[in-house]
Amino acid sequence: MKTINASKFKEQCLHILGTLDSEGIIITKHGRPMARLVPIETESALLIGSLKGKLEIKNDILSTGITWDAES
Repeated sequence: MKTINASKFKEQCLHILGTLDSEGIIITKHGRPMARLVPIETESALLIGSLKGKLEIKNDILSTGITWDAES
């Protein structure tokens, strides 16, 4: 993730907001991280597909696993 000093961010704020990528930037003050700037849609967009390959579906996903007879 890119970093930028707070004073430089203050000078170039509008330009930075216009060119902000999905990763965002960290704003520092005296070399210490103070804030993280990310686009609003980034947080939820990262969740889409994030569990791909990490979950295993066992049996029928639409079933409760309980068998019953409607006639009884």
